[in-house]
Amino acid sequence: MTLSELLPSLGASLPATPDPRLWPAALSDEVLVRIAATFGTPTYVLSEDDVRAQCRRFRAALPGVEVAYASKALTCRAVLRWVREEGLSLDVCSAGELAVARAAGFPAERVLFHGNAKTPEDFKAIRSCGVGRVVVDSPDELDHLTDQRVLLRVTPDVAADTHPALATGVSGQKFGMDEADLASAVRRLAGRPDLAFAGLHCHIGSQVRHVATFERAARRMVEVVARCPLPVAELDLGGGFGVPYTPEEPDFDLTGYADRITRALHYECARHRVRPPRVVVEPGRAIVARAGVTVYRVTSVKHSFVAVDGGMSDNARPALYQARYAPRLLRRGGRTRRVTVVGRHCEAGDVLARDVPLPGDVHPGDLLAVPVTGAYHHSLASNYNQVGRPALVGVRDGATSLLVRAEAEDDLLRRDVG
Repeated sequence: MTLSELLPSLGASLPATPDPRLWPAALSDEVLVRIAATFGTPTYVLSEDDVRAQCRRFRAALPGVEVAYASKALTCRAVLRWVREEGLSLDVCSAGELAVARAAGFPAERVLFHGNAKTPEDFKAIRSCGVGRVVVDSPDELDHLTDQRVLLRVTPDVAADTHPALATGVSGQKFGMDEADLASAVRRLAGRPDLAFAGLHCHIGSQVRHVATFERAARRMVEVVARCPLPVAELDLGGGFGVPYTPEEPDFDLTGYADRITRALHYECARHRVRPPRVVVEPGRAIVARAGVTVYRVTSVKHSFVAVDGGMSDNARPALYQARYAPRLLRRGGRTRRVTVVGRHCEAGDVLARDVPLPGDVHPGDLLAVPVTGAYHHSLASNYNQVGRPALVGVRDGATSLLVRAEAEDDLLRRDVG
């Protein structure tokens, strides 16, 4: 029996133990408090050890599979350097992401260039850098490419069990090619000896939790491989592996995924009498999400609303996808009450978390931390209300380092040349 069970009044005053599935061990309360004192709030904090561990976990679970980090989840030189050193390839979606990759020393031959609406600047960057592969999203893109290895992105028409805004593998949305577009692209490639056809690509969505959904997509893609008149050397199955954001949400079964996808591909390739292609997967969120924690300072408490000094400018996901989080106060316990954590911005929808149990005596000045903020927080951040974007601080072996500095007012004014 624990001390808190023997003395219930004491238990009510002890801080809740953080869920280890959501909170990296490296980001203890002491470390986060120290970072807040040094760098201010809000601040993004990222565990380098956790990022590297996830890279190794994917490589170990999928031997023989090329693992490409989807950099749109979190792009900065330090993170791209970490994943490069861990042996991953890289998925970029713009000339800007490619520029960061080059600054991080990422080998061009390990870069895949994505994007459903590539711009002239994107094609210029592709040509100047000589990326390893280009994922072609429509037949028209072939007219802008030369001397490249290409993958053709297919819409497999598999509905993912996720938010509608995160589903990308069904017809009626902007990504990939249907059967007619794919046939057109293959015909164009047949007349383009300067372009090398590497294979096919698909991506069914993000925050997909069920392995069976990925398996359906893999089986469907082998059918496309079998019908393709060109030899398919590579099959990129994309990413989208679900990540838990609250204690109630399950972990993604990566081991089960590896087993079922491998079995499904071998079975379907044998059934259709095609040579098994080399497989590529593209985890992004699954590499960096859990590694991140955002630290805020409470600015006011009004009825059931607890306001903090950040909000939708540093975390757009609740407004975009109704994403849920499990924040907690640092170094504080006590009897809890249910509150809504809101941001500082002039929008009624600027809500970070609803129905959150926080100590009943929460007050201005307290530090509040939100876990699982490594993916699509820094990347989606904005300057709404002319608020500067937060710093990104890395932690390794207890030591902190500034990865991306916070924006100051001078940064906001520098672009305003009127």
